[in-house]
Amino acid sequence: MAILCLANDLEDLQKRLGSIIVAYRRDKTPIYCRDIKADGAMTVLLQQAMQPNLVQTLENNPAFVHGGPFANIAHGCNSVVATTTALKLADYVVTEAGFGADLGAEKFMNIKCRKAGLSPSVVVLVATVRAMKMNGGVARADLGPENVAAVKGGCPNLGRHISNMKSFGVPVVVAINHFVTDTDAEVAAIKAFVEGQGSEAILCQHWEKGSAGIVELATRVAEIADADMANFAPIYPDEMPLMEKIETIAKRIYHADEVLADQKIRNQLREWEAAGYGNLPVCMAKTQYSFSTDPTLRGAPTGHSVPVREVRLSAGAGFVVAICGEIMTMPGLPRTPAAESIMLNEAGEIDGLF
Repeated sequence: MAILCLANDLEDLQKRLGSIIVAYRRDKTPIYCRDIKADGAMTVLLQQAMQPNLVQTLENNPAFVHGGPFANIAHGCNSVVATTTALKLADYVVTEAGFGADLGAEKFMNIKCRKAGLSPSVVVLVATVRAMKMNGGVARADLGPENVAAVKGGCPNLGRHISNMKSFGVPVVVAINHFVTDTDAEVAAIKAFVEGQGSEAILCQHWEKGSAGIVELATRVAEIADADMANFAPIYPDEMPLMEKIETIAKRIYHADEVLADQKIRNQLREWEAAGYGNLPVCMAKTQYSFSTDPTLRGAPTGHSVPVREVRLSAGAGFVVAICGEIMTMPGLPRTPAAESIMLNEAGEIDGLF
């Protein structure tokens, strides 16, 4: 998925597929997919998948849905092909970077933009009153009733995300995704906090009102994009050693004090650098529930450590993965997978696709 999403075209796709390491010889030199002549057949299998899926919204606006690598274990962005194609077709392109901004957005900036030569004009940081309450210590079951104090208590989490995104040289607008249980006082608390961070927060009611409920945000984002205010740059250079790249993200984005990695991991990173992989970006595999590796640690924690228990070379995708804390890299299914309700009915038609 990551290879597909980072490939610029079919030629680049075949090159990346051919760079996948499938085994090692006795002398520890890698065996690539191209060595066993599998890259051509793999490219043929993915040829049609390289075409972005053009869909339409409920209000008939065009959208590309193409690729979906998870941001907690991969780089969390849609395909380079979809984004670059959209940029040729529209005046403004909105693209998603999944999960928290410390994961998807960081990887969008440091991996996707670096690889594709993209330069974002503005970041739209989506926040909810409910998320602020949860980061303020409220249990999930109690998020409905008004609790302005909890909203204010959770806002430092939002502030951390704002400052992180600004560190890439890109202006930030906060979109407050409105829930029917949100009160005016809770929304006002978020707006006041964001204003104190030097940004602005706009209430968005698109779930209830469609595009009419988000006109203010769209207008403001377009104004900022047209003003050409961004001065985008990744937060680390290509030539920085791999371990320092991991430490840079841990300290600047997660606000950790240190990275814990044993000598075996450090030696492995140095071996990859010696083999010519030192210029690759790093992809942090970490829980999406906290800035730390502890999913129960809410808010904007400081003074914590980031343990790296394993590193993996994704030679085809073109990044090094650092497995941090207790994170599963195999995505799980819901208790009742959608496949259980998909079937043919008596008329021979498909039921269960919705």
